[in-house]
Amino acid sequence: MSTPETSRYVRIRTELVVKVDDAGAVTKAALCRIAEDPDMPEGERAYTEGAVADDAAEALAYLVDPSDLLGDLPGVELAQASWSSESIDYDPDSPDWALDAEDEADDAEEGEVVRLG
Repeated sequence: MSTPETSRYVRIRTELVVKVDDAGAVTKAALCRIAEDPDMPEGERAYTEGAVADDAAEALAYLVDPSDLLGDLPGVELAQASWSSESIDYDPDSPDWALDAEDEADDAEEGEVVRLG
């Protein structure tokens, strides 16, 4: 559908659940990236180092950048991005983690639902 009324903006929503097997490695990688960032002000650097050192979820949030998903896609410009992370209790067999019919109906109205696995 390509009409003048159609917005050129698209919201892509995704949710990832990752298993962190080595929190120390994640924290170390985040601290290395912070140390190598020439554009980060010193005050912000100290705060960010403290946050990632205290919480592997914060370290992971620092390392994952949703704009990296776009890469060099032709004809696409990132307008806005936000993300967060948190430690959670996860049971893949729990019905609480299954996409239920209501979610599927909402997603079908908003766009294509792609299931992997």
